[in-house]
Amino acid sequence: MAKKVTKKVVEKKVLKKVSGTISSNLSQLIMRPRITEKAAYAGEHSVYTFLVAPSANKSEIKKAIKALYGVTPTKVATITIKPVKTFVRGRVGTSKAYKKAMVYLPKGQTIEFI
Repeated sequence: MAKKVTKKVVEKKVLKKVSGTISSNLSQLIMRPRITEKAAYAGEHSVYTFLVAPSANKSEIKKAIKALYGVTPTKVATITIKPVKTFVRGRVGTSKAYKKAMVYLPKGQTIEFI
């Protein structure tokens, strides 16, 4: 007798396979490099700063940097910046929350931004 495969079981197997791949989410995982005066100084010492998705973790970021830029990071540090209440011209608001990643590279390896 052949076993019946239900639609739900097949969908779960496909979802597990898709969620394990990083190549589909590279453009969503690393948003853009964070180019500031402080980040430029750190870049001279092989440390590069990127804005990343809030759900990204260190191992995913490391894999994404390796795939996008062709360099293997030695260390990744993540910092979550919380929103701050502001008061400008009589109006109350908040700044946006974001997550940034500081990627440390071995000596001699660099990332070129165009």
